[in-house]
Amino acid sequence: MMAPLARMTPLTPLVRDSALVWLASGVVGVSFGAIAVAGGLPLWVPVVMSLIVYAGSAQFSAVGVLLAGGGPLAAAATGLLLNTRTAAFSLAVADVIGRGRLTRLLGAHLVTDETVAFALAQPDPARRRAAFWISGLGLFAVWNLGVLAGALAGDAIGDTAAYGLDAAFPAVLVALVLPALRENPAVRRSALLGAGLALAVTPAVPAGVPVLVALAGLAGYGSTGGRRTA
Repeated sequence: MMAPLARMTPLTPLVRDSALVWLASGVVGVSFGAIAVAGGLPLWVPVVMSLIVYAGSAQFSAVGVLLAGGGPLAAAATGLLLNTRTAAFSLAVADVIGRGRLTRLLGAHLVTDETVAFALAQPDPARRRAAFWISGLGLFAVWNLGVLAGALAGDAIGDTAAYGLDAAFPAVLVALVLPALRENPAVRRSALLGAGLALAVTPAVPAGVPVLVALAGLAGYGSTGGRRTA
């Protein structure tokens, strides 16, 4: 009886750390559901979107287009453009997710900024895989429960921005990437380059495009990382 328990014990820190991300996800999920329904969309729209699309920032963008009077195609195109960054994320965790068609299909659905950052921050393959699935499944559950709660609450919440809900996800992401930035100078230089490029183009391009432009910072990691290990 003691051996299984001993094997489970190292997972406790992963659950504890993931809980912080789950909490932020639930809060933002409530905000998303409330904004969508308060803006005039039927309750089922944010709920179904969260189950099938499951992409927080892309969902906010798509709903914003719909509430501004845009059509479904424009909303879908906006969300797709913003979420193309997950293609690079999927490559980064392809070996982490595991083997098997069903496993990869489910794992691909759980790929988010948070799950990828949390998984890649772990020191070995076993912990990376455990971190991905623990954070990913918990995040999916809490996000959808939060969206449902927010949609049911409707406009009773009032001004969601007044509570700082829009800052919850960025704050969590900063906390997740700080260890890598402190430990690896090449990562730090690439992150600064990507952030600078994103800030430079923000006034001139549509929302979501600066995130894609920031990926150009990876070129800096390839060059500086190669020189460091040579």
